[in-house]
Amino acid sequence: MALAQRTVAQRSCLPRPQIAITRVALRQQARHVAVRAVTDVNDSSFGPEVLQNAQPVLVDFWAPWCGPCRMIAPLIDELSNEYSGKLKCVKINTDESPNVATDYGIRSIPTVMIFKGGKKMDTIIGAVPKATLAQTIEKYI
Repeated sequence: MALAQRTVAQRSCLPRPQIAITRVALRQQARHVAVRAVTDVNDSSFGPEVLQNAQPVLVDFWAPWCGPCRMIAPLIDELSNEYSGKLKCVKINTDESPNVATDYGIRSIPTVMIFKGGKKMDTIIGAVPKATLAQTIEKYI
């Protein structure tokens, strides 16, 4: 009986989870789920999704091991939502789809390109602020 009482007492001494942190985490998860408007493309779907699209298309060339690529990913998601209906945003993993990356001379990632009418219009190399991306987008919509 004493052992059972100690077990209960030990369980009650465990720290309680922070409710405020949990709510913040849930809000962040919900925001990331809601903003996932960016399409993943590969070598075979690049043509139909990007080159044959009537809208301007922002293409994010990235790789999963690239820290700066992960830094701008939320910015691309936000821009995709802000320019919904005016701009299509896609991501292409350069490790999984090397042909497109080679065709467009991708040597550094992240590289963001804007396509309009099937032609490359602009290129941004590196992790840049959201304002820089937005200014570039505004030139083509």
